Amino acid sequence: MTKPEKTLMISPIQHGTVIDHITPGQGLTVISILGIARGTSETVTVACNVESSHGGRKDLVKIANRELVKEEVDKIALVAPDATISIIRDYQVVDKKLVETPDIISGVITCPNPNCITNTKEPVPTIFAAHSRGFRCRY
Repeated sequence: MTKPEKTLMISPIQHGTVIDHITPGQGLTVISILGIARGTSETVTVACNVESSHGGRKDLVKIANRELVKEEVDKIALVAPDATISIIRDYQVVDKKLVETPDIISGVITCPNPNCITNTKEPVPTIFAAHSRGFRCRY
């Protein structure tokens, strides 16, 4: 008896972005970070908890006709630090990068301190700096 061939049935995209090696269970969080909501006109493919050729499991997101900006990639790095971002043009990978956790992140994380100036009515954005155990509010 022959073993069935392993294949992943996800259609290629002509132009867009592939976010691969997302921490298992974080694919839908990545979709949320990117502001992709129900009823979107964008073509999006999400694969959750699939086998990885590097061993283990992963999530994967493909977004047709959209290239991510640095701020979006920085946010993704917070929930999927091992993710790779591939830019696709004419069905070919033209750029592939590992996400990098930024040293400073602004306006993304909410400070847990209710007395922090960023949690008042003052128009002050949050600024968090990388710390040995995560991120720490600058204020």
